[in-house]
Amino acid sequence: MAEQINPWSSTPKVNMNRLFEDFGIDPFEPQKERLGDLPAFMRRNIIQGHRGYDAISDAIVNKKPFHVLTGFMPSGHPHFGHLMVMKEVVWHIQQGGQGFISMADREAHAVRGLSWEKCDEYAREYMNCLYALGFKGEIYSQRRNNALKDLSFEAACKINFSNLSAIYGFGADTELAHAMSVSTQVADILYPQLTAGIAPTVVPVGIDQDPHIRLTRDVTNSLRMFYVEDRKTHISIRAKNASPEAITAVAKAFKGSKKYEGHIDLPAGFTVDEVETVIRRIEQEFGGFGFMLPSSTYHSFLMGLQGGKMSSSVPDSLVWFDDAEKDVKKKIMSAVTGGRQTLEEQKTLGGEPEKCSIFQLNKFHMMEDDKELKNMCEACKAGELMCGTCKKETLERVRAFLSEFKEKRDETAHMIEW
Repeated sequence: MAEQINPWSSTPKVNMNRLFEDFGIDPFEPQKERLGDLPAFMRRNIIQGHRGYDAISDAIVNKKPFHVLTGFMPSGHPHFGHLMVMKEVVWHIQQGGQGFISMADREAHAVRGLSWEKCDEYAREYMNCLYALGFKGEIYSQRRNNALKDLSFEAACKINFSNLSAIYGFGADTELAHAMSVSTQVADILYPQLTAGIAPTVVPVGIDQDPHIRLTRDVTNSLRMFYVEDRKTHISIRAKNASPEAITAVAKAFKGSKKYEGHIDLPAGFTVDEVETVIRRIEQEFGGFGFMLPSSTYHSFLMGLQGGKMSSSVPDSLVWFDDAEKDVKKKIMSAVTGGRQTLEEQKTLGGEPEKCSIFQLNKFHMMEDDKELKNMCEACKAGELMCGTCKKETLERVRAFLSEFKEKRDETAHMIEW
């Protein structure tokens, strides 16, 4: 039986390989060949898996419309643990995607118990960081977005508590507001297609958020009126939730079609893509949505400075973007590394960078140059680079980043409208 993942856990225990096998997540490596000039998080395999990313890479390569959306639960100050997904969103926008950010204040209120005022305060901080990194697009509040709330209701009509129990482990003691926040998450993922047109949508997330993606893909299929099936010799269009009038409209849209009870067969010569385009338009004409299945990317977690996942529930495991300089120094210099017990062992056996939070911080964010990162790794393994020296050098990189990031946030602060 596949293990359940808790998207709200601050310290999720996730076996990436097992999740790929259990839940049908595809490795990202084959996608890299199509995309050309790659950002560091793709070159270094920080993004490890995906669902349906072929539609996104096709849109990028062929300059076709697509959307990129992710959400942030405004339940605390932004920190380095949030930086990866922010970079992923901005990169996709730079490749031509239309950007959307959900400030999941309903989720923060329901799951974390934060006041609306506190949610707004944290949301403004996230917005400031996103604009400083180059985000362009729509940022919205869940509780203030009426179109989203209507879509959430439609999604909820396709979700039952058996779904929630199987996917999230919800039980009799689960608060109704928590369950409602799930349907809002589904609506978030579909919202770009509702407001900006039907197009592939990618949702960059950590692997712990995959339950939301799986549920949304199920709901997307449930909301469709028709299912297009490639039968090799012909294309068959199956009616699911369609009215007789909609079925008739589909039959009339394709020359040579044959209408049967519950389905329509098309003669050879049509492609699935062109049929889907027509079907989606007809669904919308008859009150449906015609949404495309959303795609997703899954990045690995940035290791916390004290080991485990970088999490706000363990303050010493992370660096806040507004940390005082003395606190930054204390956290970096006391971070868990892959060093040996003694200096002599370190020189003889070398370090273990794969176990080192400092190396991971450089790999994720502090070193853009792959050759420089490789040299650091090799020097560590060869026992030539000592942990103290590495920490001091990393501290200077972190200081420089925070200083520059503060300047950019000051420059873009006027863009915040909340």
